Amino acid sequence: MNELIYPRFLLPRAERFADKVGFVDVTRAGVRYSGTFATHVDRVLRLSHALPTELGLARDDRFAVLAMNSHEFIELYHAALFGAGIINPLNIRFSAAELAYVLNDSGTTVIFTDPVFASLIERARDEEGAKIDKLVMIGGSADDLVRMGDSTVAYEDLVAAGEPVMPPEPEEDDPVILMYTGGTTGLPKGALLEQRAEVLNVYHVGLQIGLSENRRFLFQSPMFHAAVVAAVLGIPASGATSVSIPLFDPELVLDTIEGEQIDTTMMIPVMMSMLEQHPSFSARRLRSLHQLVYGAAPISETVLRRWLAMLPGVDFYQGYGMTEAASILTFLGPEEHRADGAMLGAAGAPVFGVELRITDSLGKEQPRGEPGEVSARGGNLMRGYWGKPDETEEVMRDGWYRTGDVGYLDERGLLHLTDRMKDMIVTGGENVYSTEVENVIATHPAVQEVAVIGIPSDSWGEAVHAIVVLKEDMRATGEQLIEHARQNLASFKVPKSVEFHDGPLPLSGAFKPLKRELRRRYWEGRERQVS
Repeated sequence: MNELIYPRFLLPRAERFADKVGFVDVTRAGVRYSGTFATHVDRVLRLSHALPTELGLARDDRFAVLAMNSHEFIELYHAALFGAGIINPLNIRFSAAELAYVLNDSGTTVIFTDPVFASLIERARDEEGAKIDKLVMIGGSADDLVRMGDSTVAYEDLVAAGEPVMPPEPEEDDPVILMYTGGTTGLPKGALLEQRAEVLNVYHVGLQIGLSENRRFLFQSPMFHAAVVAAVLGIPASGATSVSIPLFDPELVLDTIEGEQIDTTMMIPVMMSMLEQHPSFSARRLRSLHQLVYGAAPISETVLRRWLAMLPGVDFYQGYGMTEAASILTFLGPEEHRADGAMLGAAGAPVFGVELRITDSLGKEQPRGEPGEVSARGGNLMRGYWGKPDETEEVMRDGWYRTGDVGYLDERGLLHLTDRMKDMIVTGGENVYSTEVENVIATHPAVQEVAVIGIPSDSWGEAVHAIVVLKEDMRATGEQLIEHARQNLASFKVPKSVEFHDGPLPLSGAFKPLKRELRRRYWEGRERQVS
């Protein structure tokens, strides 16, 4: 019996809530789309029929999506989970060269896009050699279709050409999502994820935050991101309402939370900082929120405490995971957030069905409290990296996925993350976890953003270096920040140098600091490269 497949998850609830508006798209101009569950299922079935009949896609073929958030993006995810092909959601921050690499590496020749990203696809095709057979335009004008060439069709025409018939039922081990990692440490790798993994991930999240049909969820994080796939699948399958804005926009987020009475959303920590820095921000504008899920990147304890104080009636959840785990491994729930504060630094406890272990460099399991590499085991893990058996074997050992994160389990079984293995700085033979230094510097009242990296040092091998963005209208010197760190850190962890960065730090499409870019000018031309 194929119990862990998405159609069996979605269809009963969609039938129950057939006449309910379940999908809303909001732009600065107002509501762009409002559709019922019955309309959604009809469109997904038509799309599932049109992908093979109109575009020639087989079940194991890949189709890419490079687009803003929308109900169409959700429909494409659902069509893949209905068995119409393997969706390849593309990072909206990819360069033309990175885009061409991913398309060619995955063998993806059918792309869905919108006018915002059409020119990027043109460059990938015309300048970087991406092979594209069919392009489907979401929205846009007749001129957009003409400009992109004869192989371009309109999304609505494609949906209309399909018939609302149910495709053959998928199997639990059918691949459904090929999601490329952000490429912050090198060329992107494609994690191939199956029906079972994605549906189990929805169950894992649902057991933590509930599956209420009364929820109104705002998609503000980009839909290509693994962290929101549980909501893309789980919110509709629970009978709740999905509200989307095209791209993260602080003013539009605030307007939409108020106007649509949003009670749940998922944010990446940098979004929280950007939101509260907006001139029209007020905690009162978030009064409809009941649940706030955050994750996908480290959060400053200073920022988290501020938000907890601003929103005393909101249940906070931190999710930790990665693309390869489809995506959640642990959750830190409301009780831990509102405890005495000692647990705020934790990433949470493993979700049901997931096991964690901490190992040293030789693979020996570490006792509680001792740091090492975090490994995970569960039914939500990827099948492997697309076309990369050696890289798959390197991270998948005896059923355990080696995350590349460094952390420890405390006496309560909560996971605490200290750093990425590649972000750990070795200075004078001592290990320095960049996250620990960042958290201390972030407590200085003048600091808006901070990234800590290792830079070359003839004396120490690597020296601890802080890159800081100051808050508007506030001042601090490098010496003051170093002294602030010295009051809270062992001497070998204190930055040897500080540089100030104008404007936000460079971010990946997943809103993570691009430390590779920050390191590059220090390590270029050297025999050793820190990636």
